[in-house]
Amino acid sequence: MSKPLRVAAVVVTYNRLALLRQCLQALTNQTVTLAAIWVIDNASTDGTGEAVRAMPLSHLVYRNTGRNLGGAGGFAYGTREAAAAGYDALWLMDDDTIPENGALEMLLRADENLQGNYGWLSSRALAPDGSDQPMNRQRVTPYRDIGSYEGAEIPAVMASFVSLFLPTASVRKYGLPIAEFFIWSDDWEYTRRISRKMSCYVAPASRVIHAMQNPGTVNIATDVPARWERYHYFYRNDVVLYRREGLRGWLWLLAKDMWHTLQVLRDSRGHRWMRIRTIWKGFAAGVRFAPEIKYLR
Repeated sequence: MSKPLRVAAVVVTYNRLALLRQCLQALTNQTVTLAAIWVIDNASTDGTGEAVRAMPLSHLVYRNTGRNLGGAGGFAYGTREAAAAGYDALWLMDDDTIPENGALEMLLRADENLQGNYGWLSSRALAPDGSDQPMNRQRVTPYRDIGSYEGAEIPAVMASFVSLFLPTASVRKYGLPIAEFFIWSDDWEYTRRISRKMSCYVAPASRVIHAMQNPGTVNIATDVPARWERYHYFYRNDVVLYRREGLRGWLWLLAKDMWHTLQVLRDSRGHRWMRIRTIWKGFAAGVRFAPEIKYLR
């Protein structure tokens, strides 16, 4: 009989204490006990640090990054620290992820079915109303979302950091998420980096609720105005991701950004030229952007 895997959950948080409490409660309710729960706090100012330190959980590890590194920086930090601590696998998620009680057990069952021969596993992410979260649909190619969740383990090439199960061996071999992305596309890039070399899978029986505040696909033409400025990162980071796919990747980038531009022109909420500049300045920045992939020492 194989030795049980020592799994550490890695939760990245920033100023969402109420959601973080729900996430941590769900992690403690798992049918399989975690070896540790790491909370990576991007320097929250809402009392997160004090609240987490006061929680009566002996296996909880709290780390404050000292400043807001963005989701990408938080996951790079947490993956590095937890992997270096020697766990067999990491379970990555945002603070608004609420796993069902059997989510980890189903990931471990998939690990057993696959005999450990995979780069990563990803859970099925649902909205609070039970529908699938569109932003978290895994991709079966870099250009096409998963069609259905029928089956035990479904091959995929991209997944989000909303419940990603990652053997530490994958981290050691393929490196860390790119912290310099700050937000957006860090999970797509990281999971695609691994899936180019190893088979990776969705485990649909493992289910989580993603209680995100702004559900939907990432698109400056359809998102709320309060988030428009941050879209520079999205259009920049996507260039790094898709240029690695060769000519087809470049064509995909151009088609997507042109489509978003047309959608902005048709949107009645104004600030059209600001949004269009964001798209194409981000694209131009991505052409010059060459972030280094860092590895565990």
